[in-house]
Amino acid sequence: MPRLLHLDSSADLDASVSRELTRLFVDTWRATGSDHTVIERDLHRSPLPHLPDAALHYAARLRTGTEWPDPAAEGLQAELIAELTGADAVVIGAPMYNWSMPSSLKAWIDYIHVLGTTVPFDTSDAPLAGKPAVIVSSRGNTYAPGTPGDGTDFVIPPLMQVLGTSLGMSVSVVTAELTLADRLTPLAPFADLAAESLAAARDAVRTLATSLAR
Repeated sequence: MPRLLHLDSSADLDASVSRELTRLFVDTWRATGSDHTVIERDLHRSPLPHLPDAALHYAARLRTGTEWPDPAAEGLQAELIAELTGADAVVIGAPMYNWSMPSSLKAWIDYIHVLGTTVPFDTSDAPLAGKPAVIVSSRGNTYAPGTPGDGTDFVIPPLMQVLGTSLGMSVSVVTAELTLADRLTPLAPFADLAAESLAAARDAVRTLATSLAR
């Protein structure tokens, strides 16, 4: 029974492009077979508390003798890690907020990135190695190579570092740019490019969902 973990983090509950694209991914995933299930976690509607104790960065065996995190926080961390390790694939809505990811998504990252548990450290265990993760990022402007915004995207690089380099997941990225072209006058001349970017993102999402659901 193929299982997808679906994460959203956009604060826009009505017209979010990242939410539209992750929903398209989910719908495509489900359409590939009646046995394809989805775990939904909306990080904005049900935000996680910020990590309450730095000891949660480490597996229990790596903590010092004075580090005793709250059992409720440990339980939440275990639940989030179980959702992630139990999924066959993950799709993450990661809109750009002020050149970075929403704090709700960062909180999730802080819970699931654990030395000695999800991240190889004193052993070679890598429970997430090779697991597909699709990052779906929307941004109001463009940050493509050669544009003034080039090099100021602080959403995709840290997610690639955490999910890909550290956790060893197989990461794919889909971006929709210039999503504010229909709202902000200075971006209005780029409306056609915005439409092209969104169309390409929709195609990429459908292709990835279909491929990963097999």
